[in-house]
Amino acid sequence: MYPFSYTKVSDTREAVNAGRDGGRYIAGGLPLREVRVTERGGLRIGALVSMAEAAVHPKVRTLFPVISQALELSASAQLRNMATIGGNIMQRTRCTYFRDVSADCNKRDPGSGCAALEGVNRTHAILGTSDDCVATHPSDVAVAFAALEARVQLLGPDGERHAPFADFLLRPGSTPNREQALRQGELITAVEIPALPRPLKSGYLKVRDRQSYEFALTSAAVALHVRGEVIRDAYVAAGGVGTVPWKLPAVEEALVGERPSDRLWAEAAGRAADGARPLQHNRFKVELLQRTVERQLRTVGDSK
Repeated sequence: MYPFSYTKVSDTREAVNAGRDGGRYIAGGLPLREVRVTERGGLRIGALVSMAEAAVHPKVRTLFPVISQALELSASAQLRNMATIGGNIMQRTRCTYFRDVSADCNKRDPGSGCAALEGVNRTHAILGTSDDCVATHPSDVAVAFAALEARVQLLGPDGERHAPFADFLLRPGSTPNREQALRQGELITAVEIPALPRPLKSGYLKVRDRQSYEFALTSAAVALHVRGEVIRDAYVAAGGVGTVPWKLPAVEEALVGERPSDRLWAEAAGRAADGARPLQHNRFKVELLQRTVERQLRTVGDSK
């Protein structure tokens, strides 16, 4: 057993001071439980707001339904009551080889290899993979945050900073053991969603092997700003297929400036798997991803 000491703090600054010299944080007890609309009309969700609280918050439901839906499709009700927003985006992969200490896993044991490459890889990633890791990121709400171009608010020994969500969760590359862009002693204090153009329609679709308590095979977070019967802005990301929540800029570019139509949804969704590197058992995810994105584009784009 490793010797350790426990320090109880009353605010974030005390926590950062305590973690400055290599300490590790245990979530809880800090005043990071606020959900509020920012001055410009965005949304700030404290790191210790529970998933259940965020999902039912009237401002979350009204401004960004895609976040509420992603949260409600996550885990079980019991877990959502306890798990926090900060904890959710920090969760580690559900790769079976990562969890099996007898299997080779570069994420768990750097340099040991990746058993999933030649193993059973049906649930693994097809986007953002490397020769060292093909594990998917498991979070649903992180997909919504990626689509909405959220930022992670961090507090550390050098003060406060904001990390774009797209940069906070790291692709594996040759260092899959490093998963977040956290600096030594930094603490997540909130996730902030920017003030996006209005009106904004959004929603989340999750495709899985069963309807209860299951991780996504594919998922799609979509938000569209439609004015004058033309799509002015589009925000799209996918889950269940990437080593991180996967933003889909090619799909977004295909949508902006166009009029909603079945043809447009299909053509834009056809770009969803650009750059995919499927493995032996997950080739079906290419078409499934395209169909998932098309279905959610139609659901959000045709809603009144």
